[in-house]
Amino acid sequence: MEQAIDFKGRIKSKLGVNPQDATISLTYFTISFATLLIGGILGLIQGLERAGLYQLPAGFNYYQVLSAHGLLLLVVFTATFTMGYQLANLSHSFDGLLPKVRKMVWIGIVLKLIGVVLSVTTIVLGEASVLYTFYPPLAAHPIFYVGLVFLVLGIWAVSFGVMINYRYWRKQHPSQTTPILAFFAMGVFVLWFFASLGVTIEVFMIIPWVLGWIETINVMVTRTLFWWFGHTLVNIWYLVATSAWYVIVPKIIGGKHFNEKLIRLVIILLVVLNIPGGFHHQIIDPAISISIKFLHVFMSLSIAVPSLMTAFAMFYVLEKAGRNKGGKGLFGWLKKLPWGDVRFLAPMIAMISFIPGGAGGIVNTSNQMNQVIHNTMWVVGHFHITVGVSVVLTFFGICYWLIPHLSKRQLTPRMNKIGVIQTWIWTIGMAIMAGSMHLAGLIGDPRRTSDTTYAGHESALSWLPYEFVFATGATLLMIGVIIQVYAVFNMMFFAPKGTTEFPVAEPEEDQPKVPMWTERWGLWAIVLLAVVAMAYVIPIVDMIVNAPPGSPPIRTW
Repeated sequence: MEQAIDFKGRIKSKLGVNPQDATISLTYFTISFATLLIGGILGLIQGLERAGLYQLPAGFNYYQVLSAHGLLLLVVFTATFTMGYQLANLSHSFDGLLPKVRKMVWIGIVLKLIGVVLSVTTIVLGEASVLYTFYPPLAAHPIFYVGLVFLVLGIWAVSFGVMINYRYWRKQHPSQTTPILAFFAMGVFVLWFFASLGVTIEVFMIIPWVLGWIETINVMVTRTLFWWFGHTLVNIWYLVATSAWYVIVPKIIGGKHFNEKLIRLVIILLVVLNIPGGFHHQIIDPAISISIKFLHVFMSLSIAVPSLMTAFAMFYVLEKAGRNKGGKGLFGWLKKLPWGDVRFLAPMIAMISFIPGGAGGIVNTSNQMNQVIHNTMWVVGHFHITVGVSVVLTFFGICYWLIPHLSKRQLTPRMNKIGVIQTWIWTIGMAIMAGSMHLAGLIGDPRRTSDTTYAGHESALSWLPYEFVFATGATLLMIGVIIQVYAVFNMMFFAPKGTTEFPVAEPEEDQPKVPMWTERWGLWAIVLLAVVAMAYVIPIVDMIVNAPPGSPPIRTW
């Protein structure tokens, strides 16, 4: 059993989340799944309107709904879930957070809520239909960007708190390696802080522009700074998901986790390699040289290395556990895995979906193939597979053990069955919607567009059947959202009282000692900054020195 060590050096064999920290995590999960419900409704509305099956009431438009959907789900839902989960992992590993860190986390919650209220209010009022990407020349109301500042400050408050807690623990235990879940959490928050620097600079460029203090803005620089953040955010979610794949899933299936040296190397690689690569979202943009684009494509594809390491490690763990339970033949081990346990089923489907999701990412990253699918529904289908299945289904699977553990309740057989049903509804709905989006994108159906009929053009009309399929998949996903939100709040407040295990896998026997150099986060931060400088300094300087004409604020709605 993994051991927790408290701040006085006492070893604790019975692991658990500190009650005060459990309250923090449950608060984050409450915000997260309330946001999921609202964002899911907005997603269904988009699907129905795009297919011509629903018309928004007066005063609302497609781009308003799309902007709110993107902000709520891609930033608020994922961020609040990630923080609730990672803070629970830290509390579990360190026998509780430091009191001053708890205060920082609560401050972070308040700052993020202020930011969400400000930004979403401007969208609802029709003053910020600038989509999730929000980069110029589209310009929202200044309060929208002020809200984003509060969001980032909230993330920084938690990130600095995690770093302080980690540093304190290291000082108290200089000869010990950090428990693996805490090491994952440190990687997540280091990456989150450095990823947010780009978007922070962008927002502080935009605010004087929308206030009229400066007339024009460099569009290429702001786009580039956004994708510094936007590209990395996706891989932050991926790093969070892999923590459950590596450490939690093996315990649930009765196995042991893979070599910890490899796990730590994967974490370090994902942190160091992630920020460079953002230009693969800008392959068709002007003002970026081919050599720079090639460098970023290479950096994007380099993420495949730790991903393939993860695939090898996880299938080794899964097969070994299945064979230890009596699985025979080439695939007999698969039958021995606990497919009826939602804690395994959801993350397992998430892992499998990362195979087509990763393949689609290679298409997006390739210069030639990207010309075919750029700004089509293919891209939307791609990130609904990677985020909507690989990440979100892992999050859902985590809920079925972590929320009962935090709320001191039980995962009942009935709730497990509901979770299994929800997982299959979600999987089928996403397969229908994302699959049809890929196909529609290949024949030219554009993304970010409410009306795709183009005055009845023959080619445009050929997209409509696929859009009806989008709506069908979106309807199933909305059913899945409702079931999941019900399950979360049932386990939080109404499930029978009891004890639920925090399932942390043990390492295999006779594993080599974990090297202490993996703990040198100061070094990895320097390496990260060096790689970022290599990828961004020259192109951004070139965009400034040889700047195209700047753009005034533009409002298109």
